[in-house]
Amino acid sequence: MTKNGLTITLLLLLLLAPVSATAQALCVNDALEREVCLAEPAGRIVSLSPGATELVYSAGAGDQLVGASAWSDYPPEARELPRVGDSNRVDLEAILALEPDLVIGWTDGNSRTQLDRLAELGIPVFWLAPRTFEDIAATVATLGELTGHDALAQQRAREFLGSMEAIGSEYRQAEPVRVFYQVWDQPLMTINGDELISKAIELCGGTNVFAELPRLVPRLSVETLLTKNPEVIVTAGRGEADQGWLQRWRDYPSLTAVASDNLFLVSPDLLQRATFRMLDGTRELCDLLEQARARL
Repeated sequence: MTKNGLTITLLLLLLLAPVSATAQALCVNDALEREVCLAEPAGRIVSLSPGATELVYSAGAGDQLVGASAWSDYPPEARELPRVGDSNRVDLEAILALEPDLVIGWTDGNSRTQLDRLAELGIPVFWLAPRTFEDIAATVATLGELTGHDALAQQRAREFLGSMEAIGSEYRQAEPVRVFYQVWDQPLMTINGDELISKAIELCGGTNVFAELPRLVPRLSVETLLTKNPEVIVTAGRGEADQGWLQRWRDYPSLTAVASDNLFLVSPDLLQRATFRMLDGTRELCDLLEQARARL
């Protein structure tokens, strides 16, 4: 993917590796390249990350969720689901008590040791790790297959990709702006070019000033940031509508982003979860980068 836009073919979903179906099972490969087989579409699902919970709802299978991890708060009805732990540790006994026929894990958060134990006990575990917008769409399509909502999931996935492509087309000729995205304050952390937020920055015509770093979420020194001299600084902060993380940069008036007043807060759940809501988060980000261009 380049700043010239999202490379998307809407035929992508037609080219997805089809689910193999027999009288005995339907099978797919997950993000760990493990084959997951179900005798029939899952009717009782436990989701072990907020993002996975959202994706199950997007696939049309929200009513089949019987449990979810902490912080699963979207859509609103997800808040009523029984809790089975958080990203650091799940409650295996609570999961077993819910008698799921499918558990969905996220590779960047959940314990493989714990979830492998569930698999050993005969509960199918499907791992997610969407790294691109295409991955998000493909994940929803696959969840639709696993839960008996393949037609609806495919339709929603196509609509998501089409909308992302439209954003890319809108900003393809936009003047590039150099962006620093701040993930955390102490220690100072950002994202490299492989992270989804960086791909959203590119889609909006921006350039991630730390795209070349090897780690997905690298740590930085303030001196390194000053050397890069970004034109825009964006953060979601701690998820609160306060300016604390941005105010610290006003101590460095020589920064172009500070001199131009290009310091912006974004909605955390819209950009920091790899779900369909990244569409709204990307639109918000693009609007902010347009404001930044006008100030440079």
